[in-house]
Amino acid sequence: MLGSGILKGLAVTAKNLIGSYHDPARMVTEQYPEERPKLPEAYRNFPFLVTENATDPMGTLRCVACQICEKECPPQCIYIEKSKDKKPDAVGKMQIYPTVFAIDTSVCMSCQLCVEVCPFDAIKMDHVFEVATSERFDALLLNREELAKPNTYFHAIRPTEAAEVDDRLAAERKAAEEKAKAAAAAKAAAPTKPAAPAPVAGVADPGPASPRPATNRPPGETGAAPGGPAP
Repeated sequence: MLGSGILKGLAVTAKNLIGSYHDPARMVTEQYPEERPKLPEAYRNFPFLVTENATDPMGTLRCVACQICEKECPPQCIYIEKSKDKKPDAVGKMQIYPTVFAIDTSVCMSCQLCVEVCPFDAIKMDHVFEVATSERFDALLLNREELAKPNTYFHAIRPTEAAEVDDRLAAERKAAEEKAKAAAAAKAAAPTKPAAPAPVAGVADPGPASPRPATNRPPGETGAAPGGPAP
């Protein structure tokens, strides 16, 4: 029948139009910002720094200022300065830490290379996308205090990855503790070195005997032959 395809298309359009008013599966429009979107775990916007303790974020940063992310960043938007002293890291090893850690989000391209190259799982990609400001420069340059977020927040936005990281760090802590215990046990079981005898009062220490130098006689020199009388 001529025009049947057009009628079928109009029927599908009318069905979708009517269903969008009463079918929950068809109600795809979110009333933002009243209704917040549920973002997938893999969503990424700008990086943030993971801390172990929310009450002491600067003292429990996982970052050890290795500067790998700063070197690998394609737009060079990360700036790090190392500390002069050390503090325990996530596995209890004494490490340096960043006194300055800044990210220029006006330049950041959200490529996630900093996350991929970090050997300490100290930097991750955030889900926050409402970052618009009225000031272009200083407001978009985030320092370490603004970047630091606790591990509980990491679990909230990326539970699968955060659980894997925690399991690995727990295994590393356990291995480090066992290694320290084994070293302490080996040191305790090692035989003690006997003390040197005390010198006798009034008697000088002769010291080690020096070897007598050998004398080499040139051929034809007069002298006693081996095993014979002197001439």
